[in-house]
Amino acid sequence: MPQPRPPVDATPPGAPPARALDGILVADFSRVLAGPLAAATLADLGAEVIKVERPGTGDDTRSWGPPFVADPPCGANSPSGAEPPPHQSGAPRRGTAAYFDAANRSKRGLALDLGDPDDAAAARELARRADVLIENFRPGSLARYGLDHTATRAANPALVHCTITGFGSGAGAQLPGYDFVVQADGGPPWTELVGALGGGLMSITGEPGGTPLKAGVALVDVLTAKDATTGILAALRHRDRTGQGQLVEVNLLSSLLGSLVNQASGHLATGRDPGPMGNRHPSIAPYETLACRDGQLLAVAVGNDRQFRELARALGAPELAEDLRFARNEDRVQNRTDLIKALEGRLASDTPHGWTGRLTAASVPCGPVNTVSEALELAARLGLDPVTPVGEGRVPQVTSPLRLSGTPVAQPFAPPRLDEHGTALRTWLSGPSDDPLPPRM
Repeated sequence: MPQPRPPVDATPPGAPPARALDGILVADFSRVLAGPLAAATLADLGAEVIKVERPGTGDDTRSWGPPFVADPPCGANSPSGAEPPPHQSGAPRRGTAAYFDAANRSKRGLALDLGDPDDAAAARELARRADVLIENFRPGSLARYGLDHTATRAANPALVHCTITGFGSGAGAQLPGYDFVVQADGGPPWTELVGALGGGLMSITGEPGGTPLKAGVALVDVLTAKDATTGILAALRHRDRTGQGQLVEVNLLSSLLGSLVNQASGHLATGRDPGPMGNRHPSIAPYETLACRDGQLLAVAVGNDRQFRELARALGAPELAEDLRFARNEDRVQNRTDLIKALEGRLASDTPHGWTGRLTAASVPCGPVNTVSEALELAARLGLDPVTPVGEGRVPQVTSPLRLSGTPVAQPFAPPRLDEHGTALRTWLSGPSDDPLPPRM
């Protein structure tokens, strides 16, 4: 049996806890959601992240509101004391959209115009100093600035360069990749090719016979962010062994297809396309929302025959588990209509909250359909600390879901104003390459 390795760089007593990615510098040239969220996750793990944005407007999501969050006072959370960017219209100042905050915590803000020779040179210097570069430009468009993978790796062979696209770098390279389009069962008719590139998620979401529906959050972007983070961490591990960086490529369509799991596997096994089933599961029953008193919904997830027997017993109808129509999962799937009628007839005597207590005591997975606020309240009651502050006068952030015992997740900083740290960072990039990053003030 392999022996455990001795501890490396153990944290001295009384010192701040080490972070998993201490010493890693990330140049975040991405915008909107997938790339920024991946970079924010790396920041959670202790990396220093510099977010590069267009001067004047910044990341598109700064204007994706309402809701908007009032900008902090000048100089607040700002090592450089930079002024906020000039307002672009005569309308009253509205602040930054809350959407931006969701994916840009703990970053330093730097505005660079890549069309300006001096700013482009600063961007190349940042790539030369970085350990990781994340970008979601269309394939080939960064070559004119010397920021494509070939150029960045030539200048910095240890760089992990992560590129995120909508449909890959081949035939779909020039197609704009937005989460909603990739969720679709067919994209807008830019070309005949695009119509074939939708990811299919909408085709299996919604009620049977109804309008295809998107997920209630930009799920494909979130999944792609997690794939990008995984790829980056694997590439950093490879670099630890070899000293060499590499190109990490992810795209929205492939991340979505990889997440279809049983639905895609079912299609490959049968040749048939799955369709929408509302809240029902194609292969498990009961695994859906069931009506209780006054039509209120209870989510019930019975994953095996033992759990169904416990459900039947808790409902006061143990005979249901002996009924040949319902005894095995495959039988329950085939006789779902009769099953749901029998279950809902008994559930109608109480509310979802009432049944949750009794069924949970019987080890039957279930729960009421919560709102977002109720879900956050539940997590707080369970001791999960779902919300964390990021500074006085700033909207708090949802806490990172990661828990590491030896290298805990970093306490997040507030998302940056546009070019908030620009003065200090431009000075640093123009100085000796071995100078440390300026400290946060």
